[in-house]
Amino acid sequence: MSRFQPERRSIRTILDRLQHLKSLLTCLAIALLISSSGCTAGRSLQDTFAPDPKLKQPDTTTTTLGTSANSLPADFPLYPQAKLQLTAQTQDKGTLTTWTTPDPIEFVYKFYQQELPAKQWEIVTAPSDSQPQLVLKQAESIVTIAPQTGTEKQQSDVTTYTINLSGATVTSSPTPTPTTTTTPTPTSSPTPATSPLPVTKATGKLPTTTSEYLTDLTKIGVFTTADATTNRVVTRREYARWLVAAHNRITGTKPTQQLKLATTDTKPVFQDVPSTNPDFPSIQGLAEAGLIPSSLSGDATAVLFRPDAPLTREQLILWKVPLDTRQPLPTASLDAVKQTWGFQDASKVEPTALRAVLADFQNGDRSNIRRVFGYTTLFQPKKTVNLGEVATAIWYFGANSEGLSARESIGN
Repeated sequence: MSRFQPERRSIRTILDRLQHLKSLLTCLAIALLISSSGCTAGRSLQDTFAPDPKLKQPDTTTTTLGTSANSLPADFPLYPQAKLQLTAQTQDKGTLTTWTTPDPIEFVYKFYQQELPAKQWEIVTAPSDSQPQLVLKQAESIVTIAPQTGTEKQQSDVTTYTINLSGATVTSSPTPTPTTTTTPTPTSSPTPATSPLPVTKATGKLPTTTSEYLTDLTKIGVFTTADATTNRVVTRREYARWLVAAHNRITGTKPTQQLKLATTDTKPVFQDVPSTNPDFPSIQGLAEAGLIPSSLSGDATAVLFRPDAPLTREQLILWKVPLDTRQPLPTASLDAVKQTWGFQDASKVEPTALRAVLADFQNGDRSNIRRVFGYTTLFQPKKTVNLGEVATAIWYFGANSEGLSARESIGN
């Protein structure tokens, strides 16, 4: 037995060493694997077992910069030439858009106080010094329009405001959602997007041709048949006569808005329009009402009316706009007219007419310039005006949807 004992010990020693070597190789392989993983991904062992960031709950707020991100309803009126700066949508607050405009916030308020009620929105809160925001409601939807608040530095010549729309299903794209059935809410009757611009709540469409304007004004006695068959250049005396006649006939149901004609015993304000002139009552009446420049309005140089001179575009607007707004014309600068209308030739407009041009902009799509001359980047203030353009202007008096038209006056 003793002969085999050294041999058994030798075999056991070899087996123990092999087992030890196997353990060392296993530890070395694990160490190399961990080292390789750390160098490749740049992560620690703790990072390896960290939660996947892709599994976090999504943020319910989506904020987008740029003018293409407006997600207000397609039929929601937008303040002319305002620029979209930011759109944010949240589950709690609905849609919040931020806009900038060179106009004062009061102009923005006035625009929406006129436009939204025409689309069946009810004014809940009007802006005031203590509460500078406008709140309107339509069915379950609420819109709040307010100047932007915060610590951001604002430019002195730019107004930043927000439109917060909540409680409405916002669809800025006409693409329909498949397999979705909705039940219409019978609480309001929105204005179809394809319908023509309303003149007043009762009138409906604007005429589409010059002959319609001329026909309506002939029916209420502003034009004669001979007048309505021509499209010639209009003189200043003719415009004064037709402007007063159209205004008084169209506003006939409102005696307090009538223009007073001058009597022949009144001292003439213009040297070239004596009291014997057949158009004296209208021309003198406009001067005494302060609607045309004269010595009565403080213009000492306006001693001549030039009754037979052709009427120009800027004169048409200057005499007509005060009868629409029934407010003093605002102070206007050349930059303000350029920024609102975008006219390339704004510098050619007389300073007195600039105020009327700026005020006319606030009348939106019912402004005289838009209705008479259409879309244009050139006002051409000294260009003469024809009969059709005069008819288009004096067919309607008033601010936005609160005006009156010649068509409404037919038969009165």
